[in-house]
Amino acid sequence: MTIRFELNGAPQALEVDGGLRALDVLREELGLTGTKEGCGVGECGACTIVVDGLAVNACLMPAAQLDGTAVLTVEGLETLPLGRALQRAFAKQGAVQCGFCTPGMLLSAYALLLRERNPSEEAIRTALAGNLCRCTGYAQIVAAVQAAARDQR
Repeated sequence: MTIRFELNGAPQALEVDGGLRALDVLREELGLTGTKEGCGVGECGACTIVVDGLAVNACLMPAAQLDGTAVLTVEGLETLPLGRALQRAFAKQGAVQCGFCTPGMLLSAYALLLRERNPSEEAIRTALAGNLCRCTGYAQIVAAVQAAARDQR
């Protein structure tokens, strides 16, 4: 089947097999390896992308559901003011260690800050709850999201 969608601001049209996941299309067909596969069952958040403004697990989303959507991956963040603010804040706050969870954390935070300009710590933690990190202990990540929110206000 042919799917058409916007990816990081650019139109895409791809022939895809009905059994592919969005994650497979992004990584294998389009070479966007910033979207990671961790658990493959929607528990770790490493594969988080933003689809029509909402954070979703690409490992659970059939590729066919990308049709007609606007998709943002970590590779597209640098082109957006909020994306750059999040990247700077993550670096400055020490929220990046091994880096495996970082793309999903950034995109979950991005989706939150699209909806809420001044989120509480509880709202940030709730938005990031689907993303697992083994390195940072989350405090630096929460601080980075708070800093990015302040920077954008």
